[in-house]
Amino acid sequence: MSGNVPYRTAVSHPLGAFARNPCVSIQRPATVRLRTSLFHDAVEIVEQEYATDVSLDDIARRVASSRRQLQRAYAEIGGTTFREHLTRVRMQRAAELLARRSMTVREVARRVGYRQPAQFAKAFRRYQGQAPSAFRSGSTQSDLPRAA
Repeated sequence: MSGNVPYRTAVSHPLGAFARNPCVSIQRPATVRLRTSLFHDAVEIVEQEYATDVSLDDIARRVASSRRQLQRAYAEIGGTTFREHLTRVRMQRAAELLARRSMTVREVARRVGYRQPAQFAKAFRRYQGQAPSAFRSGSTQSDLPRAA
């Protein structure tokens, strides 16, 4: 019967083994500082290079970290993921460009890092709730992109 106790303990708690996982506030200050630094460095790179084929692995190498550590920094410090952050930056920049009305949707897609206009349009619709062309038609110079 004693062999069944660990099984019952893990199953009895809704989070199982994750129930013992500490949150950020319990982590060592050095760990929090490191992850904060990694997150801010990654954000800076994304803000500058969102239009390129930037990847989590590429940024991890550039900030001298592992992929997993950078994922943790995004989750624990930023409350997001790398992909969500990159998409948010791209969509905000796209909204700014579309509001100017000086470029086609295809040009905007390319400027914000999408090779395929259809892929861009799908992502934009998911983020803004409307197609890029509809957004541009309805936007005015005073419109601001949706804050995330």
